[in-house]
Amino acid sequence: MSAVLAPAAQRVRIERRGLAPYLPTVEAMREFTARRVADTPDELWLMEHPPVYTLGLGADAAHGPRADSGIPVLRVERGGQVTYHGPGQVVLYALVDIARRALGVREFVAMLEQSVIDLLAEHGLRAARTPGAPGVYVDGAKIAALGLRVSRGRSFHGLALNVDVDLAPFAAIDPCGYPGLRVTRLRDLGVEQSCAEAGGRLAEILVARLAHA
Repeated sequence: MSAVLAPAAQRVRIERRGLAPYLPTVEAMREFTARRVADTPDELWLMEHPPVYTLGLGADAAHGPRADSGIPVLRVERGGQVTYHGPGQVVLYALVDIARRALGVREFVAMLEQSVIDLLAEHGLRAARTPGAPGVYVDGAKIAALGLRVSRGRSFHGLALNVDVDLAPFAAIDPCGYPGLRVTRLRDLGVEQSCAEAGGRLAEILVARLAHA
């Protein structure tokens, strides 16, 4: 059963941050998470990043990138393996006090995934999870990657949804640690939405799910 939250703690703020560099964003998430208090409202940050490869804490460098593409490679504290971020991919950072909402980590991961699945369903697309491989898939191709960090019951990092991103940089990695894993994007599935449109709707779906958790 979910805890009864004070009005301030029930709120979820949605911030649209446009195209933003990766490292300052991570620093801002760390600072927000470190300074938040018991009734700090949760926040969802929507943005795109300039091209960057990121590796989770336990990521195996053998999964790439395997070529000197000139794209920065950064290791961060999120879970998961290697992924790529670039313009045309909407990133939703979920700064959520999951302990306050009586959510377990796996339950919250499933909520994030389901929000993407619900978004795609609105466009007539059937998406699914894959056991042991967090994220969302359409016909076996990954369309959304997910990696979280939870500190004292508070999450940061989040998920990335391919909207109209250049898929070529994914060829230099084993996406999320799976050799040969195909990736896809909304545009190739017939969905003509901008990152702002797709991200905004995704955030709305997640906020509704949090309200009923």
